[in-house]
Amino acid sequence: MKYEKADKYITCIVCPNGCEVEVKQNGDSISVSGNKCKRGEVYVVQELTDPRRTISTTVPISNGELPLCSVRLTKPIPKKEIFRVIQEIRRIRLTAPVKIGQVVIEDVCGLGSDVIVTKEMG
Repeated sequence: MKYEKADKYITCIVCPNGCEVEVKQNGDSISVSGNKCKRGEVYVVQELTDPRRTISTTVPISNGELPLCSVRLTKPIPKKEIFRVIQEIRRIRLTAPVKIGQVVIEDVCGLGSDVIVTKEMG
């Protein structure tokens, strides 16, 4: 299998090293170099084949100490689904009290990730 010069460079964000990873692709085959740990290779391959992201945001809360309450996903979702998930999160209206870790949307959009509260509000 012949690889040419690097097709792209990706900065790995898995650990504090921030390796500049060189990527070469030939059809479905991906060659990765420049990563200092195995996690970098796994990250780059996933970023190229199935990029995932997490979401942290705020939602309105009634009777709370503040007008907004922070929420986040419990695990990353496919990048292409971000806007659909944000639309679901926008529908949330909480009422105090809420506790850290409280699930406010279970299995959001059927993607296997829950939306949970990240700030306790009495």
